[in-house]
Amino acid sequence: MTSSRAIVLVGPMGVGKTTIGRKLAKSLERKFVDTDDVIVKAHGDISRIFEIQGEKAFRAIESDIVISHLNEAIVLSTGGGAVLTEHTRQALPIATVIYLSTDGKHIGARLRGGKRPLIQNGMSDWRTIYESRRHLYEEVADITIDTSGKSLHETLETITEELTRLEQK
Repeated sequence: MTSSRAIVLVGPMGVGKTTIGRKLAKSLERKFVDTDDVIVKAHGDISRIFEIQGEKAFRAIESDIVISHLNEAIVLSTGGGAVLTEHTRQALPIATVIYLSTDGKHIGARLRGGKRPLIQNGMSDWRTIYESRRHLYEEVADITIDTSGKSLHETLETITEELTRLEQK
């Protein structure tokens, strides 16, 4: 990949954006940035931000972080709700956005024991949230990769193929 555009991963919580992002960045020899990690380092625990400042304040912080990294040749993993902010969605076209979709069959195991402030009732909350955001992921995506039933290796291989195809256009 010779493009200097940021590669931004979007999709529902638990789909593997961080894991895939780290591996993709390594294979492309790019820096990896996870917006949740940046938020925690700068502002503290995400659950506490939701609890004390509310979701609106969290989304503003998240949007600022996403937008501040879009001019870098990095792989950026976003939180599941990053696409909710219109300002973020409007800024994303300067990057290559990859939507990691899923049928959700393996998400339950990934969410167990996690501290996700919007998931109180397990998979029913996850499904409701995913369905409400799916159209936004589709709207911002340059590439959609269905991760359902695929190994990490298969997913990365598909992403690399799609990035190459997109670059050749």
